[in-house]
Amino acid sequence: MRRRDILKTALAGTAALAAPSVVRAQNASTLRFVPHADPSSLDPVWTTADITRNVSLTVFDTLYGVDKEGNPHPQMLAGATLSSDGLTWEGTLRDGLKFHDGTPVLARDAVASVNRAFKRDALGQAAAARMNEMTAPSDKTIRIRLKTKFGLLPTALSAYTTAVMPERIAGKTDANTQIPEVMGSGPYKFKADERIPGARIVFERNAAYVPRPAGGVDSFTAGPKVPHFERVVWTIMPDPATAMSALLNNEIDWWENPTIDLIPALKKDRRLVLENKDPAGSIGCLRFNHLLPPFDNVKMRQAVQTAINQRDVMEAVAGAEPSMIRVPAGLFIPGSPLANDEGFDRVAKWGNIELAKKQLAEAGYKGERIVVLSATSIPSIWAEAQVANDVLKRMGLNIDVVAVEWGTVVQRRASTETIDKGGWNIFYTYLGGAGNLSPASMSAARGNGRRAWFGWPDMPKMEALRDKWFEAPDMAAQKALVRQMQALAWDEVPYVNLGSYVGVTGYFNYLKGIRDGFPQMYGVRRG
Repeated sequence: MRRRDILKTALAGTAALAAPSVVRAQNASTLRFVPHADPSSLDPVWTTADITRNVSLTVFDTLYGVDKEGNPHPQMLAGATLSSDGLTWEGTLRDGLKFHDGTPVLARDAVASVNRAFKRDALGQAAAARMNEMTAPSDKTIRIRLKTKFGLLPTALSAYTTAVMPERIAGKTDANTQIPEVMGSGPYKFKADERIPGARIVFERNAAYVPRPAGGVDSFTAGPKVPHFERVVWTIMPDPATAMSALLNNEIDWWENPTIDLIPALKKDRRLVLENKDPAGSIGCLRFNHLLPPFDNVKMRQAVQTAINQRDVMEAVAGAEPSMIRVPAGLFIPGSPLANDEGFDRVAKWGNIELAKKQLAEAGYKGERIVVLSATSIPSIWAEAQVANDVLKRMGLNIDVVAVEWGTVVQRRASTETIDKGGWNIFYTYLGGAGNLSPASMSAARGNGRRAWFGWPDMPKMEALRDKWFEAPDMAAQKALVRQMQALAWDEVPYVNLGSYVGVTGYFNYLKGIRDGFPQMYGVRRG
């Protein structure tokens, strides 16, 4: 299907094409959006892919939302209480909550959804370890009994992974298995009958959705989630030039992530707004499979780390707008409260191919084939992959580059099989800034083995430091611990940090209400 065919279908169909007034009316009631990728999974628990997160924010709702400072606020909850001893949390659902099939949202649905999410979510796992039980004593009441005080519980309940879905789905689907149906209670419904993999995703306004009352916090995922459009159509355009043309021709309203090399051209059109909505940015990541040789050997991981220079990678990604590059980058997003310079004297020396070759020899590398998953459909990932793959070759690794679209990477990286059975050794991605502000939410630096994020590093010392961080009495103690964690990350190398950058989003100036942070379809309107 050609791009223009997809766009025409998304707008109105053949009848509308012959009637300009109908097209205008449908344009006014339809938000036309180009996302950064096509989701291969629509389950926010099964994968951490940002595109799946963005679908989740559109379709599902959560017990709490968070403002742009990361503070939790009741969302599906009318309110919540905490006992005087800090060990019993109790929340009450708001009136009028219904799933998209018309059935009421009950407390037992939330309990099943949160329990499933807490099996995989980084902060959720910490919360689950401190819980005795989570129950639904009534249709409106959710009760959590804790073993020990845990002040981050509301934050854990605000994660997009805790998307509330019916008990018949969440309660019967293992956390490591994808849900069979996308059924939420959020502001928009997922239109399964209009889904075209690789081309289009359609959402329809949930007329039964009851937003939070106005007057409170209205920021990021907190506050009233008002759907102003009857339909939201996501058109998949992996080719940046095609997406730019569609934007300039007003065939779309909003392009999530214009590639940085095209920003100067887009800035010339005064109808467009180009701005950074996510100041946290992203950290480039070369992720190892710690279960398989040769990267089950820490010396091999250290050799790769020695060979790669962060700035070289980020210049390939964002060289057209150097002000967007932030290197060196450590464990946490540059400029965030817990970011620190521990080990930056070491980082400054990396990019040393000759030293990396010596380290490879010391590690005992014998030329084994290394399967590298490199996504071609997301330009920023493909750019970092091309630079890093060149380094891997020059340092002497026998790499087998599997160049595929992002959805295939998302599916394949979940495999723990050996190489001959479809496994992998390396893949590239970005670590979203909001997930790398503290040890609570970080995924890639967790070291809990088979329960860890794809790659499954086993780092008991890192886990012990993270546990201490949760119990730290003040910010000074937390900062001391994260310096130790960052030093350990350079030693253990759960992944190679490829540097950080911030991007922009591009949209027509007639759109108002686009929120800071991740792309969110609610609140957006024509002004």
